[in-house]
Amino acid sequence: MPLVEITLRKGHTPEYVRSVADAVHEALVAEANVPPDDRFQIVHQVEHAALIAHPAYGGVNRTDDLVVIRITLNRGRTLEIKQKLYAEIARRLGRAADVRPDDVLISLVEVSKEDWSFGGGRMTYA
Repeated sequence: MPLVEITLRKGHTPEYVRSVADAVHEALVAEANVPPDDRFQIVHQVEHAALIAHPAYGGVNRTDDLVVIRITLNRGRTLEIKQKLYAEIARRLGRAADVRPDDVLISLVEVSKEDWSFGGGRMTYA
């Protein structure tokens, strides 16, 4: 845990994609108590029309450079940790890949420890 899915529009270089993925993982390690080797990420690059987001919902000004990040992780992190995580992801994406904070959409999906199997058909955290 966590499992991270990153969605962005097609057209980015492999280096850009890696910078985005690295920034998200580094923020999770720094702010959400995730071990450095606990890295499972899926990056989706989709056609322009396949990523639909209101340009101003939530009081921001989104562009076509939107990066959508869905993080599935164990339940139990505090509100403060989540706030720091959101801010750190946006900060690191800005620094690593020149992503504007308004172009970062993050969704946390919290699950119980028994909801994970990392292989072998076994409940990992039984």
